[in-house]
Amino acid sequence: MAPVEIEAIGAQSIALGVRPGSVLLVHTSFREARPVEGGPLGLVAGLRRALGVRGTLVMPTMTDGETPFDPRTTSTSGMGITAELFWRQDGVVRSTHPGASFAAVGPLAERICAPQPLAPPHGVDSPAGRVRDLDGQVLLLGVTHAESTMLHVAESVAKVPYSVTHPCVVEVEGRHERVAIAETDHCCRNFGKMDEWLRARGLQAEGNVGHARAKLSSARDLVRVACEHLLEDRLVFLCAPEARCDECDRARASVVASLVE
Repeated sequence: MAPVEIEAIGAQSIALGVRPGSVLLVHTSFREARPVEGGPLGLVAGLRRALGVRGTLVMPTMTDGETPFDPRTTSTSGMGITAELFWRQDGVVRSTHPGASFAAVGPLAERICAPQPLAPPHGVDSPAGRVRDLDGQVLLLGVTHAESTMLHVAESVAKVPYSVTHPCVVEVEGRHERVAIAETDHCCRNFGKMDEWLRARGLQAEGNVGHARAKLSSARDLVRVACEHLLEDRLVFLCAPEARCDECDRARASVVASLVE
């Protein structure tokens, strides 16, 4: 299989609907996109070529939360090689959340990566939430909606009743302490319902970028459509109890616990 050239990555992205000069939040699997000229950084270069000098590229750079976080040195966890190499490049800004950091490059990078509350990690006042505020787009490159942080923004907007806490090491007055951070956590498989909902309204462009199947939507459309369904069924993104999904069962249990309290 021949490597896709950097210039072609840019052309594919624009053909898909990426807007030059816009904000683009990318979740990617390089395994699916490869081979690409220049490897993972070639993929980044192609995306930046599509955005142009006025555009801002954003990627999640989340960590395990188990060790003290330094945005200049702490490696990502489960984000893939593209995001891991991206945040280490000159000119890239990384946010300071100890578990849910993002990285960005471009004119709006500092604004997107400004300090945020600890909880919820992907709320309205988070890098993902700011991408939505800035009318950005979300590109899923070789991954599914299950990896989309924008849908956690939708859960925050819709004020879903479930919330699960996870320990995270944070700095408090110069000391590192483990604190519980609440987030709308579950297995996220049912985020896949977004495909049908978005396609039905013509709100999701699909095609190839590199060798990967890609999906592109407006961040505002993603949040709006997700919220409409969450208002109809507050638990629509959780697996049914008979599925015996541990992560979704914990989320459901948090709803019961909050009612008891």
